[in-house]
Amino acid sequence: MPATDARRWYALALLCVAGFMVILDAQIVLLALPSIADGLGLSADGAQWVMSAYLLSFGGLLLLGGRTADLLGRRRVFMAGTLLFGVSSLLCGLAWTAGVLVAARAVQGVSAAIMAPSALSLLVSTFDEGRERNKALAVWSGSGGFGATAALLIGGPLTDTLGWEWVFFLNVPVAALLLALTPLLLRESRTDARARSFDPAGALAATAALVACVYAVVEAPGAGWLSARTTGLLAASVLLVVVFVRIESRTSAPLVPLRLLRARTVSGGNLVVFLLGASAFGMSYTLSQYGQGVLGYSPLRFGLCNVVMPVGAVVGSYAGQALVTRAGARRIAAGGLALVGAGSALLAGVPVDGSFARDLLPGLLLFGPGLGACAVAGAIAALTGVREQDSGVASGINTAAFQIGGAFGVAVVTSVALTWTDGPDRLAALTTGYRAAFLACAALATAGLICALLLLRRGEEQSRREDRSPGAARVRTGKRTVPPPP
Repeated sequence: MPATDARRWYALALLCVAGFMVILDAQIVLLALPSIADGLGLSADGAQWVMSAYLLSFGGLLLLGGRTADLLGRRRVFMAGTLLFGVSSLLCGLAWTAGVLVAARAVQGVSAAIMAPSALSLLVSTFDEGRERNKALAVWSGSGGFGATAALLIGGPLTDTLGWEWVFFLNVPVAALLLALTPLLLRESRTDARARSFDPAGALAATAALVACVYAVVEAPGAGWLSARTTGLLAASVLLVVVFVRIESRTSAPLVPLRLLRARTVSGGNLVVFLLGASAFGMSYTLSQYGQGVLGYSPLRFGLCNVVMPVGAVVGSYAGQALVTRAGARRIAAGGLALVGAGSALLAGVPVDGSFARDLLPGLLLFGPGLGACAVAGAIAALTGVREQDSGVASGINTAAFQIGGAFGVAVVTSVALTWTDGPDRLAALTTGYRAAFLACAALATAGLICALLLLRRGEEQSRREDRSPGAARVRTGKRTVPPPP
């Protein structure tokens, strides 16, 4: 799509709707779980698998989904994932047993693992690297941040008025609209047809490593972080990563080119996004539990009150992309994480008899803009300089970092809250646990801040040296930037 083609902004809107739905579906069932458990006769452990099945398949298959988009065509794979997303959502709503619902949620996660990286890869191939792509990534990040919180706003009213089935039925008309508009607004793109190889051994090792990691993290609060099952799964995940790197270093067509992992800004950007996702998902989960379990808010009231955070995330995304070109991704990511950590620390002071305006609003006013600014800065860092033929798998890594970070964050805050919940007064005990969980979110944000300062620095210094060098000029060739000939 030419850079002057006005359709690229309509294409961006379509891609953001897809990203919004993928993130929305990761959390929208949170408020519907009690109704789902009652309707299908699920135990508490069984109800958790309605979320865990989605996270496992989504997080485990993101890399393979991104590479598939690179090789078979990003628009084609995006449409296939969207179709599967609509069909699996319909099956979720029609589920007549708990087993059918969990299986359909797993398929829904597979479709999301196809949609998300192909959508982000299409965005990267549609917009030239630089200011315009940064704006597009800001919109993308803002829509994702809004989707994560809008789940709390949409899920409650739908469950209360129409039934839990409609948190899934909602996806069906949206998927149909995306399928109808995609051929009109998105151009096809792929890597060189001569290089089509899926690297099956690498794909198997990477997928197994991610599934083992996500499963260990999701189940850790119940099994215990030091239990044989958790430590064994994490050890297996590390071993599979070692096997994966060995495979990738020897194959001629790797699933993940090792040059992506060696690039400090790319790896640093993804680590920052991982820790941001851990803090963001952990905070949202803890906030939901405190608002409804301690303050007694209804799902609808809680969602309406918390709309301030996604609005702040959108503002932060736009401000972040505008400042990245001036201050660099490192400073914007660090500043965003500082706001996220400060917001979490403020929330750690919540009392048993708290109110929204006094005890929650100040923290959310800091957290939202910080989330948006860091998300766009981390994505820019993780995708800057990536070759177009690698954009799908690079997008998959970036999306996987945020989602797996989210699963890790929820597991961490759940464990911390359970550890610190103690005492004869139920509400006071719960509040003590949630305070500790908010502090854990602040600690995760602090770790991300340190990573941003240490790991993103070298990439910026290298870019500044290149800009000052005599050969710093660049020649545009389609969507790629290459150095001028000698």
